[in-house]
Amino acid sequence: MDRSVLADASWIEQELAGSTFRDERLGRRLRKLLLQMANAVGEPIPLACQDWANTKAAYRFLSNTAVDEARILAGHFQAARIRAAAVDGPLLVLQDTTEFSYKRAHPEQIGTLTTIPGRKTDGRRPMHTLCGLLMHSSLVVTPEGLPLGLAAIRFWTRSKFRGVTALKRRINP
Repeated sequence: MDRSVLADASWIEQELAGSTFRDERLGRRLRKLLLQMANAVGEPIPLACQDWANTKAAYRFLSNTAVDEARILAGHFQAARIRAAAVDGPLLVLQDTTEFSYKRAHPEQIGTLTTIPGRKTDGRRPMHTLCGLLMHSSLVVTPEGLPLGLAAIRFWTRSKFRGVTALKRRINP
């Protein structure tokens, strides 16, 4: 076995030590999937998995109702806490919200981000709904810039933007 594969496997075991699933097969599948993805960084799941059986198993894992981002990331959060506790001195928590936008015929199936004006036709600008997900993440780093891991992450969608102005006036006068 290649040394990089062994190093990846060791790192994955450390990162997932705090992850628990009711069914231990899900934990094994997550470890295998992470190892496959570590050996093909930046590649889509079908290329990382290399064959149809592993690709189908990966998609089955990700669509399983017993699997969610909290269970997948639990081990990483625990490992990040351990790394952060080992650092003497201050830590920085960098936060950012990212929009993942998708082009879909039915945006309500994913979620609404916003509405944007389209191209002018007949003197009017039609409005188009932009669909997608929002992700807010908090990354813990040392002042020197060494990343220690995620402290928190949250995914959500906006269903609709009706009444936002009135809501802002009521919540934050």
